[in-house]
Amino acid sequence: MNSFGVIFRVTIFGESHGRSIGVVIDGCPPGIPVGPEDFKPDLVRRKSGRKGTTKRQEPDLPEILSGIYKGFTNGAPLAIITTNKDKISSDYDEFVDIPRPGHADFVAKTKYSGFADLRGSGHFSGRITWGLVVAGVIAKKISKDAVIAAKLISAGGSTDIERAINKAVKENDSIGGIIECRVKNPPKAIGEPFFYSFESAVSHLVFSVPAIKGIEFGSGFAAAAMKGSVHNDPFIDKNGKTSTNNAGGINGGITNGNEIIFRVAVKPTSSTGVEQTTFNFATKKMQTLTVKGRHDTCIALRMPVIIEAVTAIAMADLMLIDRGIYFHH
Repeated sequence: MNSFGVIFRVTIFGESHGRSIGVVIDGCPPGIPVGPEDFKPDLVRRKSGRKGTTKRQEPDLPEILSGIYKGFTNGAPLAIITTNKDKISSDYDEFVDIPRPGHADFVAKTKYSGFADLRGSGHFSGRITWGLVVAGVIAKKISKDAVIAAKLISAGGSTDIERAINKAVKENDSIGGIIECRVKNPPKAIGEPFFYSFESAVSHLVFSVPAIKGIEFGSGFAAAAMKGSVHNDPFIDKNGKTSTNNAGGINGGITNGNEIIFRVAVKPTSSTGVEQTTFNFATKKMQTLTVKGRHDTCIALRMPVIIEAVTAIAMADLMLIDRGIYFHH
């Protein structure tokens, strides 16, 4: 499905080479100041243009269709779109018969009985994350006291990100990366036990971002090798501040007020310039495939702002579920 959220409900739509892409946000509280200029900083961070990113250049200008009146949210659903202008659809013709390894071409064709739009990966494209970033801008206004900051901390297995990018570009291949997200001054006590814990809400949204393959909170997988006496975070004041933060700011699925910390693993971009041998479903034979088109060497370069956005969306929904916290906040 293409929607997420209980109260702050986000629906994304569009295809990479379709007329437009966009987002509908339902359940947004009224009275939040919003203008087209508010979206620019985060949308610019998501855009391509740096070394290691695609040469596709889209304006990404947001057009607000509904939900704003006199510069404020009015309680109605927000509908915001942007048009797709820089498209070379012919680059994708052969992938109908020769689905790209690692991509959604094969499963999309199978699931939608051959009717899926595969141009630019269609609805499976990272292009669709434009709507998540837009929704994240609104969500950040709801959790306005929290400071959400994500950054790429390694690429291609190296902390020397620039060197790793240069090497991958030279080899005409792609690489992945690790993104760390921190939330300072988070709202305390949001998250519901078990099925809508803070971790599960964030993880659900994080895994909705293309190319994400893993997530860990706090000490994460390293916790499996630690002793409880070391992993536990002792409280040091009446506000719940802890001396360590192995829990990543979350206990029992509920935020404890300490800094929220998590990391996500981003796989290498599936479209690589290196020749691959794969199956041709038309000829029923193996053949070599060189992927054409414009693609990111390291999609993780553009992903920190998207991770911030989905974190903000999850936080906004959890805050509105617990309305007492939101209005007190």
